[in-house]
Amino acid sequence: MTVLLSSMADSAPGAQRDVNPRAVRAAEGMARPAADISIVVPCYNERANVRPLVAALSVALKGREWEVIFVDDNSPDGTIDEIRALAEMDARVRGILRIGRRGLSSAVIEGVLSSSAPIVAVMDGDMQHDESCLGALIDAVARDGYDIAVGSRHVPGGDNAGLANGWRTFLSDAGIRLVQTLMPVRLSDPMSGFFAMRRDLFEHAVPRLSGTGFKILLDVFLSAAERPRVLEVPFIFRPRVAGESKLDLLVLLQFMAMMLDKFCRGFLPIRFLGFCLVGLVGILVNLAVLGIARRCGVGFAEGQGIGTLVAMVANFWMNNALTYRDCRLRGGRMWGGLVLFLLICSVGAVADIGIARAIFRSDGQWDQAGAAGAAIAVVWNYAVSSTLIWRVR
Repeated sequence: MTVLLSSMADSAPGAQRDVNPRAVRAAEGMARPAADISIVVPCYNERANVRPLVAALSVALKGREWEVIFVDDNSPDGTIDEIRALAEMDARVRGILRIGRRGLSSAVIEGVLSSSAPIVAVMDGDMQHDESCLGALIDAVARDGYDIAVGSRHVPGGDNAGLANGWRTFLSDAGIRLVQTLMPVRLSDPMSGFFAMRRDLFEHAVPRLSGTGFKILLDVFLSAAERPRVLEVPFIFRPRVAGESKLDLLVLLQFMAMMLDKFCRGFLPIRFLGFCLVGLVGILVNLAVLGIARRCGVGFAEGQGIGTLVAMVANFWMNNALTYRDCRLRGGRMWGGLVLFLLICSVGAVADIGIARAIFRSDGQWDQAGAAGAAIAVVWNYAVSSTLIWRVR
């Protein structure tokens, strides 16, 4: 369910006292010139950053007709309440509340599609993107004829010092090196989440976007029908002031799933690719347990059975937290889902053990037999998981 919050301006001087102030503010908001620029800000638990960001945008975009569209994934910290309160005082502020869905890329897509401005910009809601660079990004598109202008941390004058730690820096640099080999244009920072572009170009790419993960710019470049004209503008990635980083295992898995989706040209469902990545982790868990069982003197059949059970529980937990995050089971429903998962997938487990034992008898290789048996269950598990456990529509 999506709720669109209309922004409302302050009451006009001289308004009749018996007129509803909300109606007056709404009428004044309708009279405002249409925005030339929409700033789309996907957010989750960013309540403390909403007002500072709008204040910073007011300074950076002075003299321009602009609006900011916050897309909030039902943050438990009340981010949408802060947006609503600000929208009542500032006609340039709008908000979209998403319930039952999560994800930066899909949030950006909904935000851009709600805009009528010819130019849209995307930035994070955590104040790490330097809003003073927005003017240069916008002018590159509006005045200089570029299709996309990207805020880059890796051109002269840019810096990624705001990354929280060495792990984030490693992931960012490794991801950049990987995707640069696949990009249709040369780009120093294809993982950037700070950019401006023509709205019509974005809309034309939407049917081919995977809509998953946190790297919407990369998705746009890999989905564009024609090679876009692009300019990189240096910016300094600032340290986070409030809130916490959203980088976790989900980001890495979704990034890998998106790359697989592009490699497969959309032939395989993105959720299935994510399920397969989780299944790969399950195979590693299975092999690890099998190795422990072997060292403890447990027979192969028994070790494979224990490994399969542990892998199934691990797969359920990871899929509930990652693959099916938008329809995650909680509380009693989660435990009921786990029981159902184990019962239904026991059919796959029987095939898993049977095939593994057949291969083991053939060549006597523990690892190969265990991996083959575990892999057989992946397709079956995906089918029953999507239809009977998480009931994806």
